[in-house]
Amino acid sequence: MLTKKQYELLMFIHERLKESGVPPSFDEMKEALDLRSKSGIHRLITALEERGFIRRLPHRARALEILRLPESVAPGLAARGRGFAPSVIEGSLGKAPPPPAPVANDEPVDHGQSATIPVMGRIAAGTPISAIQAHSHSIQVPADMLARGEHFALEVRGDSMVDAGILDGDTVLIRKTDTAETGDIVVALIDAEEATLKRLRRKGASIALEAANPAYETRIFGPDRVDIQGRLVGLIRQY
Repeated sequence: MLTKKQYELLMFIHERLKESGVPPSFDEMKEALDLRSKSGIHRLITALEERGFIRRLPHRARALEILRLPESVAPGLAARGRGFAPSVIEGSLGKAPPPPAPVANDEPVDHGQSATIPVMGRIAAGTPISAIQAHSHSIQVPADMLARGEHFALEVRGDSMVDAGILDGDTVLIRKTDTAETGDIVVALIDAEEATLKRLRRKGASIALEAANPAYETRIFGPDRVDIQGRLVGLIRQY
């Protein structure tokens, strides 16, 4: 799947190659996507390369090759890839199409019952990755693991929260909310394009996203750069 920013960058590169045969510079890409820094472009290009849409040609500056386009744009080109037909999604969970049958526990939970939770792709517990994806599948969880309200699940990738007992490969249960208290472990969306699982700390008017692993630095942002997507309420681990 592609986020909105990934799709916009892919199509910008594609159109520039069609017009001039030369890929755009990183500054041109940053300006076209209205990003604050070129580091965001680096992450988007890496994501597109990992998904098989583009290839960086070695030993050549600014050398990018389009391998395929989304099925909705060019069905023929999509066949050149690995058979994966991506769909374009919004970069924010709040803007994405609503998942099927989300769980809303407005009544007290009944111990012993189970609930169906939509899994919304992967979340980074490490370097932030592309924003939360659309509903991929659902899982059954004990109802007494959930609080009141709407919930979703995410698969953890990375080790930045190991000291909080959250490991790579775990599935975290998230209560959907746009508010959180200092000390809560939250799903945070940074600059409307990066999603990460971190402990929230408020430092004056700023927001700190704190890892639970000394190998990772705490990142501090202005309040307008971080949107809370949900709060951790549970965790599932398979052995």
